[in-house]
Amino acid sequence: MLEILKTRFLANMQRHPDMKWEDVEKRLNENNLAILKLMEDSKGEPDTIGYDEQGKIIYCDCSKESPDRRSLCYDQEALLKRKNNPPKGSVMQLTKQMNIELMDEVLYRRLQETGEYDLKTSSWIKTPDDIRDKGGALFCERRYGVVFVFHNSADSYYGNRGFRGYILI
Repeated sequence: MLEILKTRFLANMQRHPDMKWEDVEKRLNENNLAILKLMEDSKGEPDTIGYDEQGKIIYCDCSKESPDRRSLCYDQEALLKRKNNPPKGSVMQLTKQMNIELMDEVLYRRLQETGEYDLKTSSWIKTPDDIRDKGGALFCERRYGVVFVFHNSADSYYGNRGFRGYILI
């Protein structure tokens, strides 16, 4: 896993121009690598997009299209609400199982500054409580060179909609 991350890091310096692999490698431990392997196994292609405000390294799904974690509704509440043709699970359930966080709009837009992602797919993002309380959930995609934020009912799911996760190290 370490070799995959190093190769991807060096091949995509536009995502993290001010970082050095040696500094990243020092922070990677067995636990982080296990989580990043789960992201890799679902074709998330994890890579760093820099530091957060506290100086932690952001590792997130950087695959061109939404990772192969699709056809999921937003959360457990939405899953239970879905009586006909329920999906196989929910985004929030899977993020918890994988020990990752769901990207919010700010982080999603930051990722999009490093390249063009979700040109054919879309990705659920962390939804503010006031929207979720009304039954909705948010997702993003990039079309026509613009990042769009949309809404759907939280119990909806589509074959081309997944989610992007991240961890801080």
